[in-house]
Amino acid sequence: MATAAARGSVWEIQPSDVEAAGLAAAQAGAFLSALRSAAGAASGGRGPDAVWASVAAAGVLRPEHLHALHQLVYYSVYAGWDRAARGPPPYWFPSPIDAKYTNIGRLMEAFGPKLLGPSYKDPISSFHLFHKFSVEHHEVYWPMVLNELSVKFQEEPKSILDTSDKSRKGGTWFQGAVLNIAECCLLPWPSLNRTDDSTAIVWRDEGLDDYPVNRLSLKELRSQVITVATALDTMFQKGDRIAIDMPMTCNAVIIYLAIVLGGFVVVSIADSFAPQEIGTRMSVSKAKAIFTQDFIIRGGKKVPLYSRVVQGTSSKAVVIPATGGFLEVALRDGDMTWKDFISCSAGRSSIYSPVYQSADALTNILFSSGTTGEPKAIPWSQLSPIRCAADTWAHLDVRPQDISCWPTNLGWVMGPIILYSCFLNGVTLALYHGSPLGRGFCKFVQDAGVNVLGTVPSLVKSWKAGNFTEGLDWSKIRVLGTTGEASDIDDNLWLSSRASYKPIIECCGGTELSSSYIQGSLLRPQAFGAFSGASMSTGFVILDEQGTPYPDDVPCAGEVGLFPLYFGATDRLLNSDHNKVYFDGMPIYNGRQLRRHGDIIQRTVGGYYIVQGRADDTMNLGGIKTSSVEIERICNRADEGLLETAAVSVKPAGGGPEQLAVLAVLKDRLAPYDANILKHKFQRAIQKNLNPLFKVSYVKVVPEFPRTASNKLLRRVLRDQLKQELSNRSKL
Repeated sequence: MATAAARGSVWEIQPSDVEAAGLAAAQAGAFLSALRSAAGAASGGRGPDAVWASVAAAGVLRPEHLHALHQLVYYSVYAGWDRAARGPPPYWFPSPIDAKYTNIGRLMEAFGPKLLGPSYKDPISSFHLFHKFSVEHHEVYWPMVLNELSVKFQEEPKSILDTSDKSRKGGTWFQGAVLNIAECCLLPWPSLNRTDDSTAIVWRDEGLDDYPVNRLSLKELRSQVITVATALDTMFQKGDRIAIDMPMTCNAVIIYLAIVLGGFVVVSIADSFAPQEIGTRMSVSKAKAIFTQDFIIRGGKKVPLYSRVVQGTSSKAVVIPATGGFLEVALRDGDMTWKDFISCSAGRSSIYSPVYQSADALTNILFSSGTTGEPKAIPWSQLSPIRCAADTWAHLDVRPQDISCWPTNLGWVMGPIILYSCFLNGVTLALYHGSPLGRGFCKFVQDAGVNVLGTVPSLVKSWKAGNFTEGLDWSKIRVLGTTGEASDIDDNLWLSSRASYKPIIECCGGTELSSSYIQGSLLRPQAFGAFSGASMSTGFVILDEQGTPYPDDVPCAGEVGLFPLYFGATDRLLNSDHNKVYFDGMPIYNGRQLRRHGDIIQRTVGGYYIVQGRADDTMNLGGIKTSSVEIERICNRADEGLLETAAVSVKPAGGGPEQLAVLAVLKDRLAPYDANILKHKFQRAIQKNLNPLFKVSYVKVVPEFPRTASNKLLRRVLRDQLKQELSNRSKL
């Protein structure tokens, strides 16, 4: 259906516009009357934001209305909004009453008057002061938050933060603390109303969408984790590194927790990787074994996984059947079925002693692509889970006995984040064993009673395009989250409207941070596609081209420089020079060297933030960071007639996720070529050798590439030229 065009203002909308947006003539009049009544309640010289707040609060727009109607009203209300003068238009506003019952609001009401003195007024108006306090007083903020989480120390930390060792630029956190973070996930916790009978995981298999959801209690989860940990003890030495390369199923979560509980180290590998990428990660991490599945079930199709693992590594594999109780593949010598592995625990005690280690002990190796071919091996300690759970508590406002769902994979940082964020907050983890792209997943969200739903923009785009929420009830959703790539404003308008205009918390961070450095907050108005500030306890500045920080209250754009005292951030890399990657060349600010993150961000009028891309040549494709070098290495071999290629990402003129463009120089510049054939060859090569999720959007043949005097390829120049060309094309 064609989208109804927005009017010049909400008062100019006519019954014919409402009908064109999908309402029957008999309903159009009543809708328009209710709309004008709600808008009129905010009149009297107040701006479009007040009008929208009144319309949204009145419930005039409902989830069952077609998106065209939501578009008509939203864009008409904000038709006269001047973004340059006022910043992004807000769509969600915190309630003074509800704000006091948010997690941070409760903390502020309890401690704000003591910590902030007479400056404290209420959670909304004093939020910026409390955030500043959290940045400047880690030793006060973090004990308050720890008290809210399911974290049990065998030995309490001697200090929250020790900065006496100047060689440790990020400080020493929780010195002397001893714990097992997986055990913390599995214990009953009275203050979180978590008992052995509480539901730890709710899940459903794809294709069984009309069946009741499955539930696993905390006691059952703990028992299964202990069974796997006991079996691991029969085969491996403490400290061994063990990989997981499979979808994020109940079994994957159980295996992950068992590895950490037993004092081993998880190696996270995404189930979308090609064999050579699996092999690289197994080699870099020195993994002794790998847990995987015979197939991946996605959209009713069986995608081979074990065969990719076999091609990628000779390490021992434990293979789980994707469906039923039996494998559908023959195993190579030395590999084991899941059934045989579990039998290794038979006859052993059901009581298990967790391995307690220091807070900075290695528990998980994750990977992030660098600007060279080899991915950075990023170690997570026991501090990392605490940080990600604390940020989810503070920003997504997860509460005990909430049900949270964020479709992801343990190979990406969001996998461990959602796992720990649920179990350390007394929240039920919701898992859909199948593709999250279709109606089956959307129905699972309804049937599981999800309260907190996380997304990536490409998922939202798929749900919206297929209208997969039609007829479904998402009314239990209280908060939405999004991360991984740039959000599309209209897609987020659709998403929020499906849940009666609940807030979407934008999150942007990194694997090496264990969290997001900028996020939305339920104590600040939210705007589509924008971040409302730094995460709790996080400080940063925006640097100009000379490396000088802009003043904190000035709209600007530049590279972000993080304050180095960042709880949960890495202090080492396993295969790179940590200091060189994150600190060398960064300026000194307030006596400490800033930490590099690599994002270019814009601070708008009104104090919102918009991520504008990477400062280096790393690109973000579908929520996965990769480098130009990796893509070029593969594309250069895609056709014998190629001299060289350059991979850049461009953002569409209308906003949204980055798109991959490959430019090519031919050996014979006069030779005929077909750009579509080249595009197909590049696409096939990338899917086979790098990642099947990456899509080539543009291909262009050029006579030569711009270079520096030292022959360094100027990808930024190519990116700017292509952006201009695509912009001109869109105007035709």
